[in-house]
Amino acid sequence: MWWDATLNPGEAFDQVIENALNEAKAVVVLWSEKSVASRWVRAEATRANDNKTLVPVMIEPCKRPIMFELTHTADLSHWNGDPNDKAWQSYVAGVRRFINKGAPTPTATSVASASRKRLTPSAKLLGILVAVVIIAGGVLWALVVRRGDQAPVQPALAVAAAPVSDQSIAVLPFVNMSEDKNNEYFSDGLSEELIDLLTKIPGLQVPARTSSFYFKGKQVTIAEIAHALGVAHVLEGSVRKSGNKLRITAQLIRADNGYEVWSETFDRQLTDVFKIQDEIAGAVVQALKVSLLEGTAPKAELTTNTEAYTLYVKALAISRSGALDDFQTAIRDLQKAVALDDKFTAAWTSLAQMLVNDLGFHSATPYQESCVPANIAANKALELEPMSAASHAVRGRLLAECDWDWKGAEAQLKQALEIDPGNTAVLGEYSALEYALDRPAHAVQLAQDAVSRDPLNAGLYFQLGNAQSGEGNFAGADASYRRALALNPSGHGLHAMRAYELVAAHKPAEGLQEVQNEPDAEFRQVTLPMALDALGRKSDADREFATLIRNYPDHEALVIGEYYACKGEVDESMKWLDRNFALHIVMADEPPLSRCLKNLEGDPRYRALRHKMGLPE
Repeated sequence: MWWDATLNPGEAFDQVIENALNEAKAVVVLWSEKSVASRWVRAEATRANDNKTLVPVMIEPCKRPIMFELTHTADLSHWNGDPNDKAWQSYVAGVRRFINKGAPTPTATSVASASRKRLTPSAKLLGILVAVVIIAGGVLWALVVRRGDQAPVQPALAVAAAPVSDQSIAVLPFVNMSEDKNNEYFSDGLSEELIDLLTKIPGLQVPARTSSFYFKGKQVTIAEIAHALGVAHVLEGSVRKSGNKLRITAQLIRADNGYEVWSETFDRQLTDVFKIQDEIAGAVVQALKVSLLEGTAPKAELTTNTEAYTLYVKALAISRSGALDDFQTAIRDLQKAVALDDKFTAAWTSLAQMLVNDLGFHSATPYQESCVPANIAANKALELEPMSAASHAVRGRLLAECDWDWKGAEAQLKQALEIDPGNTAVLGEYSALEYALDRPAHAVQLAQDAVSRDPLNAGLYFQLGNAQSGEGNFAGADASYRRALALNPSGHGLHAMRAYELVAAHKPAEGLQEVQNEPDAEFRQVTLPMALDALGRKSDADREFATLIRNYPDHEALVIGEYYACKGEVDESMKWLDRNFALHIVMADEPPLSRCLKNLEGDPRYRALRHKMGLPE
């Protein structure tokens, strides 16, 4: 690629490109069918256009993006390489207009022999490469379709087998074009809100956030994205934020032919961000001619306080890192957001979600310290917006994990699905609840529905694998875990869960290998004893089990109790299950181990423990 020679190890290529675009006196964009289809080329062309350095050139017959159609473009699609050709002379004059300000007149230098293999193999390009000129004191960059940075979407991930509806759209993460790269959370937040807004429109099919964001940073074409997500249209754009000023561009693209159905640029104040979202959603509805049951599209406004909104989208962005420090920072940011605007429903809901996640994943604090403020936040969200599916879902999760009120939890999740039947987060939560209540068939059904709507979400495949394993379908579980790993190879816990299934399927050697691939030390330690024991390495298994007890006596009290149940040591098992109860952790875990709890069903202490937790007999 053109930046290979200048990029130093450790540098982020997007920053190098950004700096080059800002420093260039002229930016030549080569329009071809492939470059028009590339969202990256369009975003960089937009930046050059904003900087008034754009020199657009047509190198093969194609339909330019709508937003550039009013910009004069040099047409070299039929140029034969003759330097006296009028089209070529016009192009050279256009370049000189940008860069020859007090500098010597540049001389065009051919670089075709060195660069031909890096570009689309077309005879037309041989001549156009002469246009890449090196100027003393300035740089002229030719932006071409970038190929080879990332592998294309794997065929295994292409899931769109059913007929694609014309009323379907994927919202890609808008490109952050701000000078401050830390503003990326804002462009991501805008994209997420558009997904949420469009999802509420009856008759419009919109893949969930995780699947759309799967393509962030990947060099894939619009057609590949649309095929993987099963949509006919793609909405993309860019965000440039400077202080309280916003420039947002959005383009609606027909995937099968790359045609831009609609395009618009918005220059507004930060306070207008929700109005812009409404306008984009309304334009999409009009362009796709979606029939609205309510007659109007839902409104995007979340809060009138821009500082609260900024804290909210920043919290959502940093919480996804999985790091404990970032997670706690996100909670504090949300607490600040609701302090600034106590009617900010989405912030209250997200605060409740993160507090209950703190209970479920970090376990560093007593459960009451997470449950009490989480319940306050969830109740406040429902008071503000009783018809919020997300708020009902988090209330259901709190009833399950904090109060062990399983019937109340199920009622809340059912109500959430009545409000928003296609909400994949709710479907995933309901599947997890059914799995915990030992109803694997329904858990599988819910997880499969979620996966069909969010086909590139590794977490949902993980949940589907758990449910399938609980049903005894080890082959199906293994396939689901492998799909999750294909989507997220470094996902914590995924290798460990697949290892469980391999051992349960009498493949202990493969299971041990999978354990060794697990990046998380705790998950690795939890899984090792079972894999070693299945291989007949009893002393090694006992040593690793002792290490598990020594290192994770609280976090893994349930697993330790399950291991003892598998060994038939009922008294030791009950001791650890009682400890797990005191820590207030739900008794649902890795299926191959949890099945050993059936060895305790004749013990009155075990039956009494399940009764105290409200679990079925």
